Amino acid sequence: MFRYVHTNIVARDKNKLIDFYKKVLHCCSIGEVRDLQGQWLDKMTGLNHAHITGEHLVLPGYENSLPTIEIFSYDELKNRIDSEINRPGIAHIAFEVDDVLETLREILDNGGSKLGEVVTADYPNNVEATFVYAKDPEGNILELQSWRNR
Repeated sequence: MFRYVHTNIVARDKNKLIDFYKKVLHCCSIGEVRDLQGQWLDKMTGLNHAHITGEHLVLPGYENSLPTIEIFSYDELKNRIDSEINRPGIAHIAFEVDDVLETLREILDNGGSKLGEVVTADYPNNVEATFVYAKDPEGNILELQSWRNR
């Protein structure tokens, strides 16, 4: 077997970020709450006395298992380097939404921010797409996209 399982976000305030992803981005709890520690975790992370707490949320558009966003917090956190759209590594998490402007408004109303402008682009076969980059309350970059036939 070979399949995609999850993406992990390390949060300063896991409860606030979990609530944001549930409320604004329609992720759902599947009851996979974690409180992890022990020698195996220290070996896996390379940290001494690692302690992780958090929850797996199923992504919108999927039933009740995989893939998930795993929002965790460590007892000890390093300082954050601000996310930038052109920084090497994972750049953003994309969500297809019914209404980009409405979802952006919900992000802004719930502690997130906008990055760049809302744009509309023409695609082949008479398809039009609307896009915007935004940030969740902890600065992780999100892409919102909506597609329609013209």
